[in-house]
Amino acid sequence: MRLTLRQLQVFTCIAQHQSVSQAADQLAMSQSAASTSLKELERSYDCLLFDRAGKRLIINALGLELLPRALALLEQAQALESLLTDNHGFGSLSVGATMTIGNYLATLLIGHFMQLYPSCKVRLHVHNTAQIVQQIANYQLDLGLIEGYYQDNDIVAEPWVADELVVFCAPQHPLAQQGRASLAELANEAWIVREQGSGTRLAFERAFQHHQRPVHIRLELEHTEGIKRAVESGLGIGCISRLALRDAFRRGTLVALETPELNLTRQFTFIWHKHKFHSDAMSEFLNLCRTLTKNIQRSDQVDLATLL
Repeated sequence: MRLTLRQLQVFTCIAQHQSVSQAADQLAMSQSAASTSLKELERSYDCLLFDRAGKRLIINALGLELLPRALALLEQAQALESLLTDNHGFGSLSVGATMTIGNYLATLLIGHFMQLYPSCKVRLHVHNTAQIVQQIANYQLDLGLIEGYYQDNDIVAEPWVADELVVFCAPQHPLAQQGRASLAELANEAWIVREQGSGTRLAFERAFQHHQRPVHIRLELEHTEGIKRAVESGLGIGCISRLALRDAFRRGTLVALETPELNLTRQFTFIWHKHKFHSDAMSEFLNLCRTLTKNIQRSDQVDLATLL
């Protein structure tokens, strides 16, 4: 065999960063050594994996075909190495989660997972849905936990658990006394909502699109906690996951509004690249997530005490 795992490491790192210097920094080697490693790999098989545009390297069709297979081979090699060093195949795991899942479920899930498998190095990246999908597509994450269902030929999507958005307001808001709101009443309110690109914003917009009712968006925020604080202060009404609101509803600092004319249900979903090698760590984490939500109808019914 004319290739080495180190050459594949260099190739995949350059492909992911689109930079020899950044790849060299991540692999703790000199830029010249990284460049030489790539050239030796290409020379060994008389091929080019990148198009050269000045100092830029742009991965070509052959490189794109090789990338997922190289990543899978490297992950299998890492699992073998972990097994041989008595780590039982649990090397590392990189998980991406959207804001709602990341803040209210994933952190506890990962904490529990690390207690079960202390040798595993786990990284959690919390972003909106669009960013998580992009990172999965670029092989930067092993697994994504997103809001909504995503369809792409290169990405596997597996439904996880149902979630429900809920319209809510401050206790002093006029709608709080009646506990419900019609479409006409909602159209007259100022809204505090998530930013474009988030799964919550997409579900919110879809709910109103079916009724062709424009809404007045007063403020867009990237974090659910910020939306809750803004609604509490009387700036408007909001719509986020019931999972993120259950403590506030229990305390009485926010009030849920029934909206029978709106369909605010959606799905939490696992996603991974179709060429992704399922390490023991990834498989066990998926099993933990599935076990937590077994026989659960909705995300806010999950018993988080079992993870503490």
